[in-house]
Formats: sequence, structure tokens, C-alpha cells
Amino acid sequence: RPEIELVAAADRDRKRLQAFEERYGEGATYTDAEQMLRQERPDIVAIATNTKHRADLTCLAVECGAKGIFTEKPMVHTLEEADRMVKTCADAGVPLSCGAITTTHPSFARARALLDSGAIGELVSMEAAGPFAQHQNWAYFLDGQPAWVIGSGDEPARESGSAEFRGDGLMVTDDGLSVHFRKGGPAVRLTGTAGEILHAGNYTPWTLQKDVDSGHHRIEWPWPGVQLSQAGGAAIDGLNDVMECLAGNLDEPKNSGRRVAMALEVEVALKQSAARGGQRVALPLV
Repeated sequence: RPEIELVAAADRDRKRLQAFEERYGEGATYTDAEQMLRQERPDIVAIATNTKHRADLTCLAVECGAKGIFTEKPMVHTLEEADRMVKTCADAGVPLSCGAITTTHPSFARARALLDSGAIGELVSMEAAGPFAQHQNWAYFLDGQPAWVIGSGDEPARESGSAEFRGDGLMVTDDGLSVHFRKGGPAVRLTGTAGEILHAGNYTPWTLQKDVDSGHHRIEWPWPGVQLSQAGGAAIDGLNDVMECLAGNLDEPKNSGRRVAMALEVEVALKQSAARGGQRVALPLV
């Protein structure tokens, strides 16, 4: 984005700062992030630290006048941290994009526009390979809020701690939409009363199928508009979303902090359900 001026960078590792200076040749450098934020007061802040204290740095950036923020994944360690990040940014009107993932690609916006236009009729269910809170594809297509989940078949926790939910699950929203999480499933499948929209995963192209002959046959239609291609541009796409929000063209980034926090809560609830033998767990968690 040529309209962006790189003004500063912070890292506790002086060798990394030196590498930054050699690569970019511009911008002030700091070994203290708080000092940089308070002195430089950048408009857009990229938080590419490790996960620890990322919520603190996000809230500090807002305090120091940041107008847009994007972070690496995973977003946070805890639901409390996620809620704090989301609330702080929302209260200040600061767009927050949390992770360079597939969902930031413009083709996701095209898929959402097709859904909203009725291209596959009324949405009746959604499917994904898992909740994958830090790299989810499904939350972008929700209108309602998660109401409850059931989960089963989760894998045992790793020696280093817990892990992503790896079982099968069902989530139902407060407006009655069912979202199925299935091992081996696609990245996201949107099933409507008159067709389907499918992204199989790993940057495979989107497919669009529509019912014809009064619903007796389903055929594949050409995908209209931008299509998924190889990986590599997700960070730029996430930045573009933040800038589109600042320009007033977008309500929130596609991979917004709000959506990632919602997916994280669903994933935690699914793990709780599976640990309790498939017991239904209500949302939000308390």
C-alpha cells in the first residue's frame, strides 16, 4: 500500500531491529513498544509479537491513538483477553483484524455477497472441518450469535497443554442456524434451499452450485468475481480490510477480533462438551 508510511518498529531483540533497519531502511526503532506507541502515536499498528501480552499491547495502542490494528494469530490465550481486546477497540471505534488467514481474502466477501443476494436461496446450514478459532472460515458467514454446542471425539490434551478441538460438533445460533463441525469436512460449506457455496480448503477455488429444473438437478455455475489462488497475501488482505474500515467502506474486518473471539468461545465450549461426554453447553460461557 504505497499510501502507508512506515514510521517505526519495536522489538526487544536488537539483532532483529538491525535486520529490520537493513531490510526497510526507514522508520525509527525502539526496544520498548510502549515508548514507541506513546512517542510515535502511529495511525495503524501491527502487533506481531508472541501471544503473551498481545491483549495488553492492543489496548495500549488504542490508548495511544491508534486508528486501526491488526495482529498475528493466535489472537490471545484466554477468553478474558479476547473480550478485553474486542471491547477496547469497539468502544474507541478502532477496527481490529486478528490474523493473516484465508478469510481475509477478497473472495470471502464475494461469497458473502452471493449468500446475501439469495444466490443459493435461504441458508439452512453450514459445515466446517472444525471451529479452528485462530484460523476459522465459518464465523464470517454468521448473522446470529452462538446459543449452544455439543461436541464429541476430542483428542487428548498434549503434554504441553490443551490443543484445538479435533472432534465432531454441532453449534446452533440464536436465530436457529445449525453449524456442523466434521472431521475431514471442508473449510466451509454453505447449504441453502437452492444451492451450495463451497470452499474445500488450502486455497482451493470456491465452487457455486445452483438448483435447476424446479430443484430436481444441481449444477455448477461459474464463480463470479475474484477467486482464491495460492497462499501468500493474507497479511496484505488483512491490512486492506483495516484500511477499508477507516475509509468507511467496511463495518468490520472479515477476520475481525469480534469474530475470532466468538469462534474461540465456541471452541472452548466444544472442548468442555466433549470432556463431559457430549453434554450440551450453553453460550455465552460464564
